Order: sequence, then structure tokens, then C-alpha cells
Amino acid sequence: MFSTQHIPTKEEPRVCRLDTRRRKITPCTIVIFGASGDLTQRKLIPALYHLHKEKQMPLPYRVIGFARRPKSDEGWRSELLEGLKRYSRTKPVDTEEWTNFASRVRYFQGEFSDHEAYRNLKEVVDQAPEPQLRENLLFYLAVAPTQYVEIIENLSRSGLLKMSSAAENGQRLVVEKPFGSDLHSARKLCDDISLYVHETQIFRIDHYLGKETVQNMMMFRFSNSVLEPLWNRQMVGHVQITVSEKIGVGSRGGYYEEAGATRDMLQNHLLQVMALAAMEPPTSLEAEAIRDEKVKLIRSIRMPAAEDIVRGQYTAGEVDGESRIAYREEAKVDPKSNVETFVAARLLVDNWRWSGVPFYLRTGKNLPVSASEVRFQFKRAPYTLFAAQCGANLDQNSITLRLQPDEGITLHINGKVPGSSTEIRPVRLRFSYDAEFGAYTPEAYERLLLEAMAGDSTLFIRRDEVESAWSIADVIRSHWYGKDLTPEEFYPAGTWGPESATRPLNISRIDYGPPSTWRNPVV
Repeated sequence: MFSTQHIPTKEEPRVCRLDTRRRKITPCTIVIFGASGDLTQRKLIPALYHLHKEKQMPLPYRVIGFARRPKSDEGWRSELLEGLKRYSRTKPVDTEEWTNFASRVRYFQGEFSDHEAYRNLKEVVDQAPEPQLRENLLFYLAVAPTQYVEIIENLSRSGLLKMSSAAENGQRLVVEKPFGSDLHSARKLCDDISLYVHETQIFRIDHYLGKETVQNMMMFRFSNSVLEPLWNRQMVGHVQITVSEKIGVGSRGGYYEEAGATRDMLQNHLLQVMALAAMEPPTSLEAEAIRDEKVKLIRSIRMPAAEDIVRGQYTAGEVDGESRIAYREEAKVDPKSNVETFVAARLLVDNWRWSGVPFYLRTGKNLPVSASEVRFQFKRAPYTLFAAQCGANLDQNSITLRLQPDEGITLHINGKVPGSSTEIRPVRLRFSYDAEFGAYTPEAYERLLLEAMAGDSTLFIRRDEVESAWSIADVIRSHWYGKDLTPEEFYPAGTWGPESATRPLNISRIDYGPPSTWRNPVV
């Protein structure tokens, strides 16, 4: 029987608010170690400024920068303002808002190894008139991972950091990637830190998880019943995940010599995106339920064989008409370096949903475009009717989740070309963030800082996630450990990687092209 209670004259969007149960953000003190570093100036302070400007910061709050260089409060604020003018997502900087924000920011000089400095820092923290500013402390370690344990140990000795299993209040730690350099070092780092803090107090940050489009993957998958019947081995032929960058290593040559593309990108960003895109539905929206499913997915990945992996290193070339030097010519890079600036992998997931479906991951520096996306390529239509006549010219259906830039979701289907002739061509049904919402996409660090202040670990990485991801990355790197790069593993800057990058995909006879224009498998 039809309901006549409410027949709208026009479409009315139904909005469901999920953040009503969000943990309340209470007033806190944020202490940034590495206050004079690049990350603080480019990401952290702009994120905190925008949160302040948009009235999302808890009141009261304060920010203390800890670094070894002697500076005054005003001197540091001036440096931060110059950085904000350069890196802010909204320009020009609002003078009134900046002045209000800067009044809550101060600088503290100290060496990371100086025990007395931490005792002095505690005196500064204890001077706050509000009890919450003295007790609710967020320590952001924007420093090298080799300095984590020393800082955490000194925070504990000084009484600033106390072990507690309740991260909603009290003290919390935010640490940047890379968390370790392999499985062994990651485990040791976890063990060393666990002497001073509980796992629930540790927020391992991966800024990719803070991106609006990455968060939308869960909404897209689990709030749309039409998609669930498609998200499995019966319908999906393969999945491609790419994070390509137009830039080279630039001034980060020293870091990249230690990391390489596998450690820098695949071990964290790509595997995290893969886990969110392919995991089973969590039992709830609670942090641990979601992280449980991500860990299950990563642990289900079969260890790749040597023929499933390709590495590469860029040589001199051009990107958008701009000349680029070879990686071995970059500053702080060994002229005989065998570090990979490109990696492609074919991964199989040994679970019921994805058995037999290959996941193709790739990332690299000095590629033709900067883009991040996930593409689910569906299987071919049965060999009858149109497929029988068109063969390989009948495009396969696919869903592409574009993470950046031009954020959105695209469904590729086939349609008839208007006219008297009968022609079929691919068409796109596209959802664009900009067109649909007409609003900005906030920086990932803004969301992540809010979640850390609230003690919500949903968007952060748990210890078993880190260790499971490193076990895969270690196997990948073991396939070329101690081996020099071969001529076929080099690629000119401005190209899509070495020719050998097609090898993992040749198993399924896929033409590996640029993001969003990848051609379909050839039958």
C-alpha cells in the first residue's frame, strides 16, 4: 500500500549526522617537538590556524613549540606567519584571526637530550591557570623516528607523560611515519615506546587517512546497498591503486636514500588505501572495529614473488617541459645509488571475497602527473550480443575513486552514440566533490589533529597494522636486496616508469597507462 503521508514536490536530500556521538574535544596543551622544522611550518601550524579560524579548536588551548635553536616567542611567531602566508589554503591570512591565534602560541628552547629542559617545560605547562591545560597534553613528535624514544623517555621522567589506557583524557603522542625502517626496527620501536605509554595513547599518523576522499571510501562502500553485490571476486576482474608524483626527491635526497619508494609510500599510503577499499564491513563505526578489519585485510595479502615486483629509478628527462636531473645527481644522493624511486607490485588477497583478484599497486617520482586513485575494473560482459560483435572494443565497466586532485568518483559504463548509426562508446557517470558540495576539501592534518585531540584513533594506525605492512614491504625489498639496478629498471623523468613495470600486469595482459585513462585488459 502506498504511503500518502509525505509526497515531496521536489527532491529533498536526507542528511544523516554521524558526528553527534563524536568524542568531545576538551581544552588541551599541544607541544610540538621539532618546532623549527619544515613539517611544523608547512602543515601543523596552518592546520591549527584554520581550525582556530573556523572555531573548531577547544577553548582554551595553547601551542608550545620545542626546539633547540634560541628564539623568542615573537621571533618564532614571525617565522610561522611567513610560512602561513606561503602554505595556507586560504589567502590572504586573516590578520585578526592570526593575532588571536598567535597569542596562544609560544616557543620553548631545549635540547631533546637535556633532562633539565623537560623539567623546565613542565614548569611552563604547570603555570596554566586552567587544570585541563595542565593535564590534557598532546605531544606531536615532528622529528626523526630515531629521536622518538629519547623524547618519550624524558617526557616520562619529568612527569609530563604518564602511562594510561584511557586516551580520551590525559597525555597522548602523535608520531609521524616512517615508523621504523623494517619489521625488526618497527617492533623494537614499539617495544621501547611501550615502556612509557599505553598503545591507546599512541597516534601513528598517515596523512592519507585524513584526506576527505579516503574517508569517503567507507561511506561509499557501506552506505550504498547497490554496490555490495559488485564488491567481490565474482564481479571484479582486478584493482589498480596508484599514487604518482610529478616531483622528484628535491631536497629530501638524504631521507630518500634511507627510505626509497617502498618504505616511503607503499608500506603505508598504498597499503592503507588498499585496506580501506577492500576490507570487510566492520561490526560498528568504533575505532577498534574498523582497525580490526583493516588488519585482517593486510594479513590476508599473500607474500609477493619476485616476478610480481618491479622497481625503477628515474634518469634525466622532462616533466611538463621542465628539465629534470637524474636521481643519482640529486643532492645528498649516492652517485651509484640503487634506491628505487618507482615500485609496482601485484598483490593477491587470500580471503573469500577477493581470492584470485589481483591488486596492482604503483607509486613513483618524476612521473607525468600527480594523481592518487583507486580503480575497480569489472569483468567483461558475457560473450554474446554486443560483446560478441565488439570484442575488445567494448569497454569494461569500472569504478574509479579519485583521491586527488579533482576529487570524486566515476562509474564507467557503455552507451549508444546518438545518430542513425549504431555505435557504442564508453560514458562516465561522475560525482565531483567540487560540483556537488561547492565547498573546500580541508587539509588532512586538520582532521587528524582534531581526532588526536579528541583521543579518537580511528584514522590512526595500530601496532599490528604497522607490523603487518612491514612484513609485506620487507619481502618486496628482499627480492632486490644487494642487487644493482639493471638498465631496464631505469626510466626517464616524465615517463610512466621503466618498461619492466608492465611485467606484473602482463600476467593478466593489462595495458598499464596513466591514471583515469587506463585501458582495459586485452582478452
